[in-house]
Amino acid sequence: MSPPLVLAHRGARTVAPENTIEAFSVALAQGADGVELDVHRTADGALVVHHDAAAPGLGVLADLAFDTIRSTRPEIPTLGEVLDVCRGSLVNIELKNLPGDADYDESHEVARLVVELLETRGGDDEVLVSSFNLGSIDRIRELAPTVATGLLSMFGVDPFDALDVCVAHGHGAFHPFVGILPSGAATAVAARAHELGLRVNVWTVNDGLEIARLAAAGIDAIVTDVPDVARQVLSG
Repeated sequence: MSPPLVLAHRGARTVAPENTIEAFSVALAQGADGVELDVHRTADGALVVHHDAAAPGLGVLADLAFDTIRSTRPEIPTLGEVLDVCRGSLVNIELKNLPGDADYDESHEVARLVVELLETRGGDDEVLVSSFNLGSIDRIRELAPTVATGLLSMFGVDPFDALDVCVAHGHGAFHPFVGILPSGAATAVAARAHELGLRVNVWTVNDGLEIARLAAAGIDAIVTDVPDVARQVLSG
């Protein structure tokens, strides 16, 4: 059994500001196999990497032109800039688009923009697009069936039911929060997922013992704030 991949959650965010070029670069230098990030659209159709819909000192990113964002908060990168830095490594792109979000869009425009960007880059990027919003990743599948997709989940979702949803909608990965996979459940969920041809990528796992437990359970990827710790545990 191969060890799980290490994906740096918003980059090496304990060392550098999250979702920045610096954080992603440090994560890869620490031995991460890839990174996880959050993407939002701007008013003029650019894609920027930031956790929340609104940025301090700016407001809601979807209401602003990219030039305004860049001039005020130059550390906020575009998705294209991050893909350039992470070329050759896996980039897990999370689409933030839930009802109640300040930039919620029921037409899933951010999904279309991500597909458009990937197409302009010639298909050379290794990406996995995930979301809590099933409709958003369904839209990715509709527009670009070859792009890997995964369904995120939190408490209140039965992981086995979520696996069935992934199969029914053609998504190749399930991304559960670590808290819904206690001892024993992780092994069972991973086994069932693999029977169905799915991958299980668990977030956010920072404790060394938990990382080792999930690796032994057959989980496919660990999403972590501490990629250096995860790499040390998995290499030991």
